[in-house]
Amino acid sequence: MGKKIVLGKGLEALIKNDSIKPTNDVPVSVENYEIEIIKIKANPDQPRTSFDEISLTELAESIKTHGIIQPLTLRETGYEEYQIISGERRFRAAQLAGLTTVPAYIRTANDQETLEMALIENIQREDLDAIEIALTYRRLIDECKLTQEALSERIGKKRSTVTNYLRLLDLEDNIQQAIKDGKISIGHAKPLLSLTDSGIREKLAEKIIVEGLSVRQVEEITQNMKQKKDQKHKPEKQHPEDLSDRFCVLLELLDTKFNNKIQFKRNKNGDGGSIVINYASDDEIETFIRNLSI
Repeated sequence: MGKKIVLGKGLEALIKNDSIKPTNDVPVSVENYEIEIIKIKANPDQPRTSFDEISLTELAESIKTHGIIQPLTLRETGYEEYQIISGERRFRAAQLAGLTTVPAYIRTANDQETLEMALIENIQREDLDAIEIALTYRRLIDECKLTQEALSERIGKKRSTVTNYLRLLDLEDNIQQAIKDGKISIGHAKPLLSLTDSGIREKLAEKIIVEGLSVRQVEEITQNMKQKKDQKHKPEKQHPEDLSDRFCVLLELLDTKFNNKIQFKRNKNGDGGSIVINYASDDEIETFIRNLSI
């Protein structure tokens, strides 16, 4: 193993209180060493698959001048063989900078813990788009067997935040791509998700991109769509000719009280039936009550 680096009290305390928790009761140990680059291999399950070449070159230049400020996190996979848990970008930049060794924390972790730590480290980056975050959340839930509640605790986010990101994956592929490309924001996605028709969602998403609609405008459009849909499914008003004279008198009286939301339903044999009062909200119930007392 490489040369061990003695840590200062503050940094040592920070490592002991590492925010990434293991998924079982196996102890996780952390030591800091200088490790030869040729002995380090990337994690094949690394969540991040692409690295911007320009920013990687810039980081390499910074490393040449200042060195690696934040050590990599590795696990030992064999005799003097290591696998990256987190820090692959720093590792690649160090190679570009011509370094032969890198500072690293050596952790004892199994495959599941390694994957979990790599995924959590990935979502702590600031340059992830919303879909990448959502996909990482999904992997943590599916592959690390975490509930949404456990995941929210792991990453220090509200459960509702986790749920909202995961819902983005219910959107059509082209809308997800628009979010990745920054053409549609998370704010736009919420009202889009309130629509159940995928075709309508896609048309509205295209409208957002072409016309540059604000989130508020999209909210108003979706609200109008839902109101029209509700209006379309409202029961039709019964025609007086369908009812006897006495029922017409009662219907006219009730119409003045309940704004034409009354229906008479007669039994098949024509003997008896029911009077149905339709309402759209609790506020209408209050209105009904007030009208009855007039």
